[in-house]
Amino acid sequence: MVKQNRADEIVRQLKLLADEEKKNFLPRFFKTGKGQYGEGDRFLGVVVPQVRGVVKQYRETDFETITDLLTSSWHEVRLCGLLLLVDNYKRGDDTLRKQIFEYYLSHTKGINNWDLVDLSAPYLVGAYLVGRSEEERKILYRLANSHSLWEQRIAVVSTIAFIRSNDYEDILHLAELLIHHPHDLMHKAIGWMLREVGKRNETVLRSFLDIHVLQMPRTMLRYTIEKFDENARQYYLKMR
Repeated sequence: MVKQNRADEIVRQLKLLADEEKKNFLPRFFKTGKGQYGEGDRFLGVVVPQVRGVVKQYRETDFETITDLLTSSWHEVRLCGLLLLVDNYKRGDDTLRKQIFEYYLSHTKGINNWDLVDLSAPYLVGAYLVGRSEEERKILYRLANSHSLWEQRIAVVSTIAFIRSNDYEDILHLAELLIHHPHDLMHKAIGWMLREVGKRNETVLRSFLDIHVLQMPRTMLRYTIEKFDENARQYYLKMR
């Protein structure tokens, strides 16, 4: 009963922050119409900084309560559950971090829009796998081969934690694996990660582009080369 009351209390706090204008705007922004990637999702009208404020009030929230949040029909409630996991991960010891990593990967059903992925995966999956073995990182390839668009995005976006450590191997492999993906959200995610590689090591990125540029969807390529100088951008666009 206490657990359920805690989850209900968090939802009430979020509802108090709801804004009618944002409630009308956010479903359009996150493509919740019929046939769109966020079909059927519901929004209270609460923005991310406000959700983070609620997280600060409820930092000591257990997994059972977070499960209730992650199964909510409200987008911002699920986001709150994910940000609670991120907060607990950052403050936790190795044992807790492993528990959160495994918990997150067993509750991906509620992680069903790009912002939910991007605000959680790098800090839970990516952070946990930094410096770990090739065997442990195989989970990324299982996610990449999932039928779920969102699990595939988790695999790709998580690699930003590696890239920030100048470790590019996995994103290059995943980009090659998913280069023919049909959805532009994956084109954007892969292009974003490759752009991050290029910001740190342009030689590595150019080597990848020289091999794969003709296969890359245009959106993926544009995201990838966004930080190149104009001559370099035009060089690769003309090749494409």
